Amino acid sequence: MGQIRFWNPERSSGLAVADIPAPHVQALGGLKQQRVRGTLGGVAFASSVMPAGGGRLALSVSKAMMIAAGIGMGDEAEVEITAVGRD
Repeated sequence: MGQIRFWNPERSSGLAVADIPAPHVQALGGLKQQRVRGTLGGVAFASSVMPAGGGRLALSVSKAMMIAAGIGMGDEAEVEITAVGRD
């Protein structure tokens, strides 16, 4: 489960992300940018994860992904991800 938020919380615009819970970061290959695929709110996607500072990893969430999943900024969403090439 992850909350959809702006990359830079001080600005109410820009890149949307969902933080990856810390226990799952190592299973994805650690704190590095990489391609991933999975489901957001039950809808399949392909995207990227990237280091978000403070030991966090964040999933890049496009507008198309949010529309398809019926979610918006600030919503909690069920997220399942797998690093591309790791399954």
